[in-house]
Amino acid sequence: MKKTVSNIYIALIMIFLYAPMIVMVVLSFNSSSSTSVMSGFSLKWYGEMLKNSTTLTALRNTLILAVISAAISTVIGTAAAVGIDMMKRKWIKSTVLTVTNIPMMNPEIVTGVSMMLLFVFVGKFVGARDVLGFPTLLIAHITFNLPYVILSVLPKLRQTDPHLAEAAQDLGSTPFQAFFKVVLPNISSGIVTALIMAFTLSLDDFIISYFVSGAKFQTLPIVIFSMTKKRVTPDIYALSTVIFAAVLLLLIIMNVLQARAEKKELKAKKAE
Repeated sequence: MKKTVSNIYIALIMIFLYAPMIVMVVLSFNSSSSTSVMSGFSLKWYGEMLKNSTTLTALRNTLILAVISAAISTVIGTAAAVGIDMMKRKWIKSTVLTVTNIPMMNPEIVTGVSMMLLFVFVGKFVGARDVLGFPTLLIAHITFNLPYVILSVLPKLRQTDPHLAEAAQDLGSTPFQAFFKVVLPNISSGIVTALIMAFTLSLDDFIISYFVSGAKFQTLPIVIFSMTKKRVTPDIYALSTVIFAAVLLLLIIMNVLQARAEKKELKAKKAE
């Protein structure tokens, strides 16, 4: 009886979470412009999606921003994770980790408003006009991606034998060579996971981006939000379906990489 109730409970949660997405995917293939009644199967709105220059420009901006911010935050976050892991005093390490987690725990609207005020203040201080744009968006996305990157890389560093780098240096490697040839391959799965997570977070963000974006450079979530003030056409459903499929593929890749990394760790422990 308990098992049946738990299965029903899990099924209801899954339906609640994924029913809206299923409806969106189904209506993206609707032959009519209705957003509630399925009139027939058609790829019409996918063709309309490719003709909508506004959404395609916003999609391009979003992908450029997501790729660059994910790459930069992964490099900086990995270096920060290595530095935190090398700290000897526990109270300093715990303090740094607490400070690092603040952007992740802080409400996004507070982060967005505070960063907007900071950018506007700096712009007035240096005498710059229209300071909000791609640079401010990039800085904001790197800022909120960093804690997630650090939290993804740190566990892999803790699982790595600290004596491996020392052994490599005893064999003639420099500290940099020991890191790139010994430590980095062992934490590569965590770095890839952090990169994918940073990309998806940047791709999805709306609240912070809304406050720090300018009129010349807008991301897709902001453009879609502006469209909701009017009637949303099914071509937005089509575009959202494509993005959903891409993010789902990234999550599958991330889970596969994590599973492979866990298998390697289990094999290594058994070999020992």
